[in-house]
Amino acid sequence: MFAMVYRWRVSPGKEQLLIDGWHRVTMAIHQECGSYGSRLHKADDGTWVAYARWPDRETRERAGTPDPEGEAMMREAILEYFPETRLTIVDDLLAEPEPMLEPAPVPVG
Repeated sequence: MFAMVYRWRVSPGKEQLLIDGWHRVTMAIHQECGSYGSRLHKADDGTWVAYARWPDRETRERAGTPDPEGEAMMREAILEYFPETRLTIVDDLLAEPEPMLEPAPVPVG
């Protein structure tokens, strides 16, 4: 398996726009490009981090842009992009809860 870590600083007041755009983009990439999905986190230092899993590096590199509007929402919200981190999963002991097909975005507040 393969994973990507993304990290951003978000413009004040644009947090919900990021959440909504990320949700749309993640659902589209999962449904149309073969990803295993992603998790979005807010870090203690105020940055936002997303972790996405893929069956392999090649599937990630072939992924397109299935939701341009969602990506535009994210671009509008993001103030600063940090370098992406590419990870090859060597061992995986993460216990997953029951999957949720399409959870609603959680408002920031």
